Amino acid sequence: MQVYFNSWLEEYKVPFGAVQVGGTIRLRINASCHNPLTAQLVIRQENGSNQFEYFNMNSIDDELFEINHQLPDKQGIYFYYFKFIDQQTNEVIALYGSNNGAGGAGVRYCSESEVVAFSLTVYSQIEAMPSWYRDSIFYQIFPDRFYNGDESLLLNNVKDDIFIYGKTSDSPYYIRDRQDNVTRWDFFGGNLAGIIDKIPYLKDELGVNAIYLNPIFEARSNHRYDTGDYKHIDSLLGDEKVFKQLIDALHRNGMRLILDGVFSHVGRESKYFNYNGMYGNDIGAAQNQDSPYFEWFKFNHYPEDYKSWWGIADLPEINKFSLSYQNYIYGAKDSVLSKWNDFGIDGWRLDVADELPDDFIRGLRRNLNQYSDKILIGEVWEDASRKIAYDQRREYILGDALQATMNYPFRSIILELLTGQIDVQKFAFQLTILEENYPEAIFYNNFNNIGTHDTERILTLLNQDHKLLNLAVGLLCTLPGVPCFYYGDEAGLDGGPDPENRKYFPWTAINQSVFEIYQSWIACRREQILLRQGHFSVFYLNDGLLGILRVIDDSFLAYLINPSNEAKTVNFESICFTKNSPINLKLLANLIDGQTILAKEGQLFLKDDCYK
Repeated sequence: MQVYFNSWLEEYKVPFGAVQVGGTIRLRINASCHNPLTAQLVIRQENGSNQFEYFNMNSIDDELFEINHQLPDKQGIYFYYFKFIDQQTNEVIALYGSNNGAGGAGVRYCSESEVVAFSLTVYSQIEAMPSWYRDSIFYQIFPDRFYNGDESLLLNNVKDDIFIYGKTSDSPYYIRDRQDNVTRWDFFGGNLAGIIDKIPYLKDELGVNAIYLNPIFEARSNHRYDTGDYKHIDSLLGDEKVFKQLIDALHRNGMRLILDGVFSHVGRESKYFNYNGMYGNDIGAAQNQDSPYFEWFKFNHYPEDYKSWWGIADLPEINKFSLSYQNYIYGAKDSVLSKWNDFGIDGWRLDVADELPDDFIRGLRRNLNQYSDKILIGEVWEDASRKIAYDQRREYILGDALQATMNYPFRSIILELLTGQIDVQKFAFQLTILEENYPEAIFYNNFNNIGTHDTERILTLLNQDHKLLNLAVGLLCTLPGVPCFYYGDEAGLDGGPDPENRKYFPWTAINQSVFEIYQSWIACRREQILLRQGHFSVFYLNDGLLGILRVIDDSFLAYLINPSNEAKTVNFESICFTKNSPINLKLLANLIDGQTILAKEGQLFLKDDCYK
């Protein structure tokens, strides 16, 4: 018996990918057998009854079965496979499911207990992104390490028990005690005034038009993920006056700003916990059980034994189910979100979104919905559509919560391709799996990166290879989603894990060849609307070339790369799309004749004549 189904091809599944609640999917499957068959679609929703339902499929001809199945009005992940029964013997003779849980072509199984089902994302209405977002090119700034706007290069309001580097070219270094706790936080002196000073560099020289800031609120550390007071700017960075000046200056220059919201935990020395009484003896939960913040924390033995984030004693974990905490962060008129939103910021990036309950994230979203143009992005390291955290399937991208996630999966497959861990076919398949799993709006909204403050520097990971760096930046600028560049990558900063990846920006020693890679790709992204707004397909050629296709109506742009060190000949006769292309394949196959060709080492640009 021969059976075939492919969830990526419209001959077998319409629509491609995720489906909105209440929508209808058309599924077709080929099956040929000597005896007449009954074909069934077997489907269940996770977190529902956990029971499979069986739906008979219609026979289109002797070898093709079809069903139009309307999905319930309930978001979630649905699982399905196909079952074939011999009509003469009434025996199950074939089962067809997913190949290792992925989409695309499936495989046959012998018994229902062994079947790995295909999965289907069913989502509710997703809040629309503001029109400015997909045209953005973001730049992530670690404030202490960017630039000091004080002409004297002095630090504002220096704190107790810190050390300051003698030269900005010094390498960051932690001073730790025997328990591996940081005993002296180190600072270089970057501040908000310094960002204002460098707006001409960011806008005119580099070409970015949006900023994502690592935390800026009062804290003990240089990274400020140990929040001390959500409602105060850290004094080393400046004050509310200079923060407002920064926002206004960015907006005058057509640029946007989003802040880092760290709502899963606070600092042990925060006003809310106040372990050592730095904020006085009557405020924090660790100082007084009558504290208004006491219910925010869980103490096993008061006050020294408490629940902390990932067991890090310096980061007491917040109970996000506390109504008092929810009101403080987003619910009350004078909430944390409301205060900073009213300054005119353009949105938030949520630290460790997996640590925040879905309902908490929905509360943040409701707060932002009071405004017309603010975004909400979550930090998620895996495929956010399939993420299970604390034994629960997360639904934060299925409607009324996040509008995008940090796209670490894109970063992973880019690095795997360029370091030879996967080939172009595997890259294309993994990309298509993500495209199938995500709601379309989320897929095109995702916040893409090839490096952040939590990863090794991209130049280090690529062993200083500028050709590979050029391809990495090119992929970041041509793939769907919004690119975000980590400060200093464009200047040639290298470095391993924290703290090596958090060096001070080398303003007097920018690597020009690296800078030109970023500058030219950012310019390309800004000039080509297809790269910002175009529909996407991925393809590969059997001789080892990868292609990214972006399409709007009859206009298209194709980006081909050769990740190997071997010379390749472009042969479109061997082209393979992972899913149905939005344009005629013959058109692409004939691209080489009479089309504009932009070629550089290891890459090739092709675009149609009608695109302007």
